[in-house]
Amino acid sequence: MKKISIKTISLVALLIGVGAGTPAFATEGYFMNGVGAASKALAGADVANAHNALASANNPAGILGAGDVLEIGVSLFSPKRGFTGTTAPMAGAFTPNGEVTSGQDYFPVPAFGYVRQLDASSAISLAAYGNGGMNTTYGDVFPRNVGFPCSGVFCGGKSGVSLNQLYVSGTYARRLNDQISIGISPTYVLQAFKASGLGAFAGVSSSPANMTNRNYDWSSGFGVRLGAEIALSDNFRIGAVFQPKINMSEFDAYAGLFADHGDFDIPANYSLGLAMDASDNLTLMLGYRHISYSDVNSVGNSGQTPLPFGAANGPGFGWDDVDTVKFGMEYKASDAWTWRAGISSNNNPIGPEDVTLNILAPGVVELHLTGGFAHDMGNGNAIEAAFMYAPETKVRGIEVTPMGPNPSQTIELNMHQFEATISWVHKFGN
Repeated sequence: MKKISIKTISLVALLIGVGAGTPAFATEGYFMNGVGAASKALAGADVANAHNALASANNPAGILGAGDVLEIGVSLFSPKRGFTGTTAPMAGAFTPNGEVTSGQDYFPVPAFGYVRQLDASSAISLAAYGNGGMNTTYGDVFPRNVGFPCSGVFCGGKSGVSLNQLYVSGTYARRLNDQISIGISPTYVLQAFKASGLGAFAGVSSSPANMTNRNYDWSSGFGVRLGAEIALSDNFRIGAVFQPKINMSEFDAYAGLFADHGDFDIPANYSLGLAMDASDNLTLMLGYRHISYSDVNSVGNSGQTPLPFGAANGPGFGWDDVDTVKFGMEYKASDAWTWRAGISSNNNPIGPEDVTLNILAPGVVELHLTGGFAHDMGNGNAIEAAFMYAPETKVRGIEVTPMGPNPSQTIELNMHQFEATISWVHKFGN
């Protein structure tokens, strides 16, 4: 294991990166609430304590405390999502009456990270992982309501969306003095998207031929993540991370769906964190993250914006910004066993006025309960695991058809989630 080459590690990163585009539905809107087994077990609260092979995804400055380490892991993510339509007696409705659930409930999401310490004050890393995404798959629902003799959630047969996001980051971190460490992660982002069953909206699109059923289209862009960790004392640290908005190339095949002619940028986000070593074996962590979904028109603009889909500053999914508070604790029970737990709470980005279009993207969960462990098996090898449960959250509002609001139909979105993560970690030189 000590002779693993950089070339081999880069190849593994590429293979993991290709798999990291697996469609899933993330947890804070469509962002993951942590990357890697350690961070996921802590509900992403490790902003000031991210010292592992995937630290660059959580705080680039954290790679300085990781040592020479490799992590390869996979999460099995299970989002249970759907909606319930309630139609007034003898009334018509555009969307189906009754309970409708999305198919495709299990998604593998791999992650890879490698950190190498250059000297006592600097380190580099390479990481590939899925940052988030969304997926819904609805069947050809039939029969429907009075006045709409068609099939499918939106009168267009089978419907749904799939958004996949792959991040590949190279990181450099440096310790400026005994208290302050900083890190920078130039990042390449690749997105894939497809939508189906939205033909009923073609009449209100600026480009009807580029709205639905175009199979996958691709978008790419370059961005950066900046991080800092400051040791205020021997047992108390603060951390900060900022990622500016990443300008992505347009989804040309969906220029009639997404605002600004197919634009779907990565929203700016930042995190703050505290970590306190309460004892030699116990570390307590507190974190906060803000995601600026409203600054991306295709995500933040209301679906009722009085412009065609795909137009400049046109309709979007109506998502509000997401603010998340996180708490985590890590207890080292022995040289072989470390236990972790966490909880996070965020606002739901979807309001009652935008439930109709968000049948495609019901990212409404608000609470995440997490836990996990690390088991040192000797010779530098360890197994780490994390588990997450997000209780069901519901949002209810009236239907909005391509012709306008329909108070006779109420739509209630629902989602709950499970996730299990397993990683193999190898520390070189042990």
